[in-house]
Amino acid sequence: MLQTGDQAPGFELESDAGRKVSLASLRGKTVVLYFYPKDDTPGCTREAQAFTALAADFEALGVKVFGVSKDSVASHCKFREKYALGVELLSDPDLSVHRAYGAFGEKTMYGKKVEGTIRSTFVVGPKGTLTKVFPSVKVDGHAEKVLELLRGGEDAAAPKKAAPAKKASTKAAAKSTTKAVPANKAITKTAPVKKASTKAAAKAAPKAALAKKAAKK
Repeated sequence: MLQTGDQAPGFELESDAGRKVSLASLRGKTVVLYFYPKDDTPGCTREAQAFTALAADFEALGVKVFGVSKDSVASHCKFREKYALGVELLSDPDLSVHRAYGAFGEKTMYGKKVEGTIRSTFVVGPKGTLTKVFPSVKVDGHAEKVLELLRGGEDAAAPKKAAPAKKASTKAAAKSTTKAVPANKAITKTAPVKKASTKAAAKAAPKAALAKKAAKK
């Protein structure tokens, strides 16, 4: 399967909107391609409905969303009409685009190894490179994850990693403050010097008195 940073393979496919859609014609736009196994099946229906529910949000970001399966255009049209889908569906009957993206191959179903469509999603950036790959997609919550990514959800979470550095600097400051305390204590140790000079003055007082009496005599 392709990975983030790879060049997205070009394609031109028929859609349920009665037109051909090519990746070249979408240059300069962000495109979401989600590959799914079959029209009007439980998981595929929920996935299409989820992307439909968020269609306005994707559109507001200038993002084009397309569902891709091996089903015919006629099958796509029935699927769209039955569930009032708002996502354009592309037909890839010979699986050439599936294979190019790595969305077809060996997978496990009910504990057995089989060949088939690998439910996966690819986000293609404006320059035609893959900015995100979602392999082996779990349907529930997937459309929301894609939208969050495109809104910058992953980038917004990145700065939180810097928090430990702030704690470390706070600890360092606390240590430096603690080390500064003995210095203050060292200053207070000079107090006994004053006491010593006072005692010396007290001892010298009687001698001074005797000296004065002797002088008078």
